[in-house]
Amino acid sequence: MSRVQLAGGAYTAHSIIANCQRSLNLFGEKNPGDAPVSFTYYPTPGTRLLGAAPTSGWRGLYTATNGNLYGVCGNTVYSITPGWTFIPIGTIGTSFNPVSMDDNATTLVVVDGSTNGYAVDLAATTMTRITSNAFYGADHVAYIDTYFLFNKPGTPQFYSSNSNSLIFDPLWFANKVAYADYLITLAVAHREIWLIGQTTSEVWIDAGNPAFPYQAMQGVFIDYGCAAKYSVAKTDNALFWLARDKTGQGIVLRGASYEVKRISTHAIEQAIAKYGSISDAIGYCYQMQGHVFYVLIFPQADKTWVFDIATEQWHEWAWLDADGREHRHRGNCYAFAYGKNVVGDWQNGNLYALEMGTYTDNGDPIKRVRGFPHMMKDGKRVMYRQFIADMQVGAATASGSPAVSLRWSDDRGASWSNPIQGSLGATGEYLTSIQWQRLGMARDRVFELVWSEPVQTALNGAFIDGKVAVS
Repeated sequence: MSRVQLAGGAYTAHSIIANCQRSLNLFGEKNPGDAPVSFTYYPTPGTRLLGAAPTSGWRGLYTATNGNLYGVCGNTVYSITPGWTFIPIGTIGTSFNPVSMDDNATTLVVVDGSTNGYAVDLAATTMTRITSNAFYGADHVAYIDTYFLFNKPGTPQFYSSNSNSLIFDPLWFANKVAYADYLITLAVAHREIWLIGQTTSEVWIDAGNPAFPYQAMQGVFIDYGCAAKYSVAKTDNALFWLARDKTGQGIVLRGASYEVKRISTHAIEQAIAKYGSISDAIGYCYQMQGHVFYVLIFPQADKTWVFDIATEQWHEWAWLDADGREHRHRGNCYAFAYGKNVVGDWQNGNLYALEMGTYTDNGDPIKRVRGFPHMMKDGKRVMYRQFIADMQVGAATASGSPAVSLRWSDDRGASWSNPIQGSLGATGEYLTSIQWQRLGMARDRVFELVWSEPVQTALNGAFIDGKVAVS
């Protein structure tokens, strides 16, 4: 009997004869050298309801420097208390698309892609509209060295407030200088300003110039721009975004230390290439149990992909509707607030705690799928006598034996057998062997495990007994 290890993330290649492995609602963690396998795959976090705003469609969450959580749901700006009550502090002129927020310890600025901007007094918890003639609106606001920075939509320009204020000098602006494309968005990382354009990007710094504080860093030029302005997310002094350049679009980049690295695989890129629209993609980062994840949401395509920065593996993230259909994850925006990882629902007013120890989506089942690599033996037919899933068992919280199903494909992933159910063991049955026997013959076999039980699980791979058939 041979051990079959799982060493990669989600990878369904351009042709399924090369690879057709799904990793749905499961992420890999690399084990130390003396472990029985290199990687173990764990359930992605579930969601637990914290509270619900009276409006619908979360567009942004932000934890300010005073420690309080603020959010925009629909067209209402809320101050959210540690007890998860929602205090409306104003309304904005739009009711869809993500918003951007940042603060300078006294004032929180909200921009929504329109020509309007909004200022929240953090002490008084009141909101007013920014009225300066030299404020032009923005898709993104960032803060650096006492200044608020904004992109000017539909232009190559960015501009700045005066120090520690929301007063604007009409001469305090600059253009992207290295290439004549429009500025799509901007972000601050490591106290440096990344100006991300349509097809190119550049890095600026605060040089303290009296006429305008910022200037381009000499010798730094990035031959990638942005395909989705809301896809940009920051963590650990690195930026992540869905890119475009002069030759095409649809790869995912990590930018740090004035360089960019492609982090998407060919499988992820071919999936993205099939989506009708990618310009609406939304990105955010969250950290949990030593893993930092970049979440990339495609609202129109109804898909969510997640990149684990620690392992450089991708997985799918999805929720199930009442009919069992897969959809993008409920989380549309994220903040770490009051000691919790918090996400806002894209469809309603729900705020959820994102938790590793929660195994449902607000009480609904989470479907978990893990595909195995193609199994072949020099083109010969193999008789599969037994498949034993190497999984954690015995962690059920209710009576009965939670189920896991095995199915397989004998035509290289084009079609699948009916699933056969096995048992994850009742509570305390830690030695349960999850096995299936007499599984037929194939020249090219692909196995897949599926489960949705709300219990703690972990998957190392499988033990498979296969013998070349005598023809």
